[in-house]
Amino acid sequence: MAEAIWKLRQPTADPEFGPWLAQASILIVDDEPGMRNFLMRTLGPRCKRLEEAADTEEASRKLDEHHFDVVILDNIMPGKNGVDWLAEQRAIGFFADAILMTAFADLDTAIRALRAGAVDFVLKPFRSNQLLNAVARCLDRVRLQRENYVLNYQLKSNSDHILLRDKLIGESIAVRHVRDTIARVAPLPTSVLLTGQSGTGKEVAARSLHSLSDRVDKPFVPVNCAAIPPDMIESELFGHLKGAFTGAETMREGLFMHAQGGTLFLDEIGELPPATQSKLLRALEDRRIRPVGSEREIPVDLRFIFATNAELEKEVQKGRFRADLYFRINVMQIRLPPLKDRGNDVQDLATLFMRKLSQQLGMPQVPIPDSVRSALARYDWPGNVRELRNLIERTLILGRFPEDFSGAGQIRNTSGAAGGSLAEMERRHILAVLAETNGDRDEAARRLGVSRKTVDRKCAAWNA
Repeated sequence: MAEAIWKLRQPTADPEFGPWLAQASILIVDDEPGMRNFLMRTLGPRCKRLEEAADTEEASRKLDEHHFDVVILDNIMPGKNGVDWLAEQRAIGFFADAILMTAFADLDTAIRALRAGAVDFVLKPFRSNQLLNAVARCLDRVRLQRENYVLNYQLKSNSDHILLRDKLIGESIAVRHVRDTIARVAPLPTSVLLTGQSGTGKEVAARSLHSLSDRVDKPFVPVNCAAIPPDMIESELFGHLKGAFTGAETMREGLFMHAQGGTLFLDEIGELPPATQSKLLRALEDRRIRPVGSEREIPVDLRFIFATNAELEKEVQKGRFRADLYFRINVMQIRLPPLKDRGNDVQDLATLFMRKLSQQLGMPQVPIPDSVRSALARYDWPGNVRELRNLIERTLILGRFPEDFSGAGQIRNTSGAAGGSLAEMERRHILAVLAETNGDRDEAARRLGVSRKTVDRKCAAWNA
């Protein structure tokens, strides 16, 4: 019985059958040695991983051991036919596409195969191009489905702004140190924990790690753990089978599977519920996941990046975060510096945001005079880069900088003296944003780029 075919060279993309075949992992299930040999010779030079099974029992074992993008399955085999085996596998957690090979194209077989989850048919006898086209269709469909799901997820989770998503801007010593560290760790399979205040650019750093890794041509899937309801997070991450819970009308892959082969970025990891923390720990240790309602564990090949603005050590001490999970994810920690510690980077970022956002909004740029630049440099930026970006967007909409940054608001402070303390500038700015939102603290926090808790804490300190 032949084992997996491992190519000595990396297969190259075949323009006739699309770019994804060279990256595919395929399992052939057929009891006829001649057919298996033909399929191995046809697919072997074109795909990344190819394995064969002479019967459904061997195929089941291989599915437990490895992830396959496509299964090519003969229908008529001794013991158990292909359609019945496929239906059983779907019921216990099999998500990959299946192509059914059959010499009998009767309506009953077609209906049963569709119900079992076959996505394509190849009628025997067939030419190699027919099979390759069927495989290419499956790979294109899965890729488009996953890309669409990830994009929709990012929109629903109100992911960070597109600006600066792929690189860290700035020449301060702190940012150069972060960039150097990212460049060193990115090519390695090591998990990375990104820490720092909200709005410091942790997703930007995560995307940089992905773009400099050997997984750059595979998916980058960001997940905001705080944005998913606790009762849905396990299904969102690991997927579920049809009927696994009320409302699960179809089987669905989770975000782990959508990131297969690429990078999974788990932001706000400290917000995971305790039960999910336990399941994540097992997934990290075994590199296998179990969809909700599934009897089968699915192997996953992922690079993990985690991020948090919380002090996880303190969360561990308070019993809100598992100690074993913390030690598992804290292999390589990179701390993103707050904007106030980045020197002149605030000037460069303000200029960049002004130029890019004016193009996006179709509005003329607002000049940034020296008085404004001085105010930007003195401000404490509790919301960091996100707050600066939001400030520039508001300035473009209003056609002017807010008083606190325009120069007029800096002539005197509460005591009438020239200038104004950093704390006083912060107070005026936050209260001004609250006034703009008619006291809506959730909206004010969003515009400032900070959490609602931060706004509440500041207001309580000011008796506002």
